Amino acid sequence: MKKNIIKKNKIISIFICLLFFNQAIFAQTDIDGLMMQKNFFCVGPTVGKSSWKNYWEGTFKRDNANLGTVSTAAAMIMGNYGITDKLNLLFGLPYIKTKASAGNLKGQKGLQDLSVFVKWVAKEKMIGKGNLKAILIGGYSTPVSNYSADLLPLSIGLHSKTTMLRLTADYEIGDWFATASGTYNFRNNVTLDRNTYYTTEMHYTNEVKMPDATYFNLRAGYRSSTWIIEAIADKWTTLGGFDITKNNMPFISNKMNATKLGIHIKYDTDFVNGLSFIADASTTVAGRNVGQSTGFSGGVFYILDFSKKQKEEIKK
Repeated sequence: MKKNIIKKNKIISIFICLLFFNQAIFAQTDIDGLMMQKNFFCVGPTVGKSSWKNYWEGTFKRDNANLGTVSTAAAMIMGNYGITDKLNLLFGLPYIKTKASAGNLKGQKGLQDLSVFVKWVAKEKMIGKGNLKAILIGGYSTPVSNYSADLLPLSIGLHSKTTMLRLTADYEIGDWFATASGTYNFRNNVTLDRNTYYTTEMHYTNEVKMPDATYFNLRAGYRSSTWIIEAIADKWTTLGGFDITKNNMPFISNKMNATKLGIHIKYDTDFVNGLSFIADASTTVAGRNVGQSTGFSGGVFYILDFSKKQKEEIKK
């Protein structure tokens, strides 16, 4: 039993979030209720692809022959280090490539935004037959390349520096669990490569005020020392912004809302200690000014035990 609990604490769970109209892909390890053990470092790559043909222009669902199918491929390096058993430091850096199957708009590619998170178990308590954890997460993301956000829906990101605060509750009974979280995203203004732009009125400036956003996530399923199988539902809501005007391109400060359903599977191998494989799938079931996307991804992760190395150095 103790061995299984320790092994569970090593698990890292990845969820691919298709949040924006431009189909930027963010793989998040900060969204689950699991923690990395002290002096353990889990690192690895993920790759994924998403695509959409239909999208919501405001609340009106349509397609666009000038775009055809818009697809996004992403590769990301991710890591999670256990500072203590209850305090983790996480990071992620994605490379994004976009393209459209029709029209003259050229796809974009490049490194997107570096994300760093601090994850802390603020409270843990046995309630009934299960264990409840309250987890606080703080995060920050910043662009690492000079990509243009003004080419939606083929931009690789929105180029806005973002601060994130999240509260997560995770309840586990045996091998079954449920996790709920709520996030507030503070987004900085974005500078365009032009001096005027139009939203619902004319703006004679190159600075765009970005509305903040909220993100709510529910996930539940089976979580053992070897397998994680979970169903996921989440909702991204932009707190402000405006709708895409008729037959026009999207703009970075549009109201972008999306409700998604997905599944996450993880296998922690027995033949190589610390090696795990993950697979994810998700689809957008409702939205506003976003593409009705479907995405798939997979990854490989390995856990490095620095505590053993430290003990060996001390013995020497």
